[in-house]
Amino acid sequence: MSSSDSAAAAPARASTEFTHRQILTILGGLMMGMFLAALDQTIMATATRTIADDLHGFDIQAWATTAFLITSTISTPLYGKLSDIYGRRPFFLFAIGIFVVGSFLCGLAENMYWLAAFRAIQGIGAGGLMSLALAIIGDIVPPRERAKYQGYFLAVFGTASVLGPILGGFFAGADRILWVDGWRWVFYLNVPIGIAAMVVVARVLHLPHQRINHRIDWPGALALIVGLVPLLTIAEQGRAWGWDSGRAFLCYIIGAVGLIAFVLAERAYGDEALLPIRLFKNRTIAVGATSSTILGMAMFGGLMTVPLYLQIVKGASATAAGLQMIPFVLGIMSGSIISGQLIARTGRYRIFPIIGSTLMVASLALFATIGADTPLWRVMLIMVLMGLGLGGNMQPMITAVQNAVSPREIGVATSSVTFFRSMGGTLGTAVFLSVLFNVLPGKIGSAFTQAQGTPEFQAALAADPSQARVLEQATSGDALSDTSFLSRLSDVVAHPFKVGFSDGIQVVFLLALAVMVIGLVVVFFLPEIPLSMRSAQQQRADDILAAENSMGVPGEVGAGPLTDEEVHTPNRPPSH
Repeated sequence: MSSSDSAAAAPARASTEFTHRQILTILGGLMMGMFLAALDQTIMATATRTIADDLHGFDIQAWATTAFLITSTISTPLYGKLSDIYGRRPFFLFAIGIFVVGSFLCGLAENMYWLAAFRAIQGIGAGGLMSLALAIIGDIVPPRERAKYQGYFLAVFGTASVLGPILGGFFAGADRILWVDGWRWVFYLNVPIGIAAMVVVARVLHLPHQRINHRIDWPGALALIVGLVPLLTIAEQGRAWGWDSGRAFLCYIIGAVGLIAFVLAERAYGDEALLPIRLFKNRTIAVGATSSTILGMAMFGGLMTVPLYLQIVKGASATAAGLQMIPFVLGIMSGSIISGQLIARTGRYRIFPIIGSTLMVASLALFATIGADTPLWRVMLIMVLMGLGLGGNMQPMITAVQNAVSPREIGVATSSVTFFRSMGGTLGTAVFLSVLFNVLPGKIGSAFTQAQGTPEFQAALAADPSQARVLEQATSGDALSDTSFLSRLSDVVAHPFKVGFSDGIQVVFLLALAVMVIGLVVVFFLPEIPLSMRSAQQQRADDILAAENSMGVPGEVGAGPLTDEEVHTPNRPPSH
């Protein structure tokens, strides 16, 4: 390239470089949106039991979680693909708006099924909040420098993780606030926060974007819905319907047809597909997607049971249970900060998912040993260990995937990893909670049978005959629909129920452990590619400049990642 060409290139390149102040301004908008998603998760973790009991649906509470995860999972790749074509800003605003509408409707729910339907609407918005925020960071910050800004995202999660349990417990514990059931404010709270987030994002999030005209893979999106919804439904309802029932087989058949149609649609649409099959020939993407699916199963499936353990077995209130989860949050923050800083200094990321997965395996194995009488401090130490594992796993994997693809595909690549993690979480939640409620009646019944012959148990019943009537409810099918009866039992009489519940939770953690062992094996196949020193915006500008100066000569213009020569000398200016 001549000196005159270089001079001409300067303005184009400069326009895509963001100063630290500009990045912080954009981060402010992203953090508002991410705060919505993070706060919703932490509030729901502690308020779910109260909501389920009030709506008389504790045993079908998984519907509300599963519905949210289904829609957020399916919408995630759509956000990635559409934002690659039309730009990130309008879809980020749309995601916040839908989330706010869904939240308002959730506050109006009168039964668990309506709540599940409204949570599904909420999930459509949630699908874009996290994936688009991560894609935008990939647009403006080079992979090697992203660790500098991780602290701001961690501050959002840390704040939400502290405020969420407190607010969730406060609202769940209040009978009425302004003539409305207290727990409904768990959802209404999102409305003013969401409106404020939309105002901030509309004002500060202005990114240069060059529209790429592509077909939109609506057949693939429809096929994905047809494939996933029946399979996730049977995962949730299998224990009630029977895994070999007519309805179950109908779900299997429809799901299989949907998935086959999805693969065919992706092949037909090629690079314009919702999830381009070509991407998964890239080993980093393949490992990232597989690992994220397994991590999602272990994380959501395992951790959904911890707040239930703290409230039902340890007798903690919703607020106390949320605060007792803080060690887990501190572990995630510590793991993310440590891994992020070391990646920024060394430029190497492969070791961190391996260490993180190893810590996850160890923590799940330890969780599988906890019982009704396990000291709380021990449970909290295990939470820290699991948090360190997750913190060292999630962000490095996103960085690896974004670094391995063309800047034109950073949205779809980021959303693909988020999609598979959400899909794993959806499957993990549905399957593990289904297993939990399937084994609980037998575990609880066995624990009561063993306890009834002990002098302590018989003496407690003799001292208060009313306990026997409450106990009938505990051993009936209604016990898992409303667990509030536990507060009316003495510690001795309630203890067998807690033993049976913790025994059931151990089964879930053993399943999560088996899944996570496979995940540990998978991350060993993650390749190490030197991290780029250019953001996606800078790479796009270089590609456009190369196209303008190629004078029609065919080549790999816009291919994305650095050439082999640049890979081995990452500080060298691009040679396009």
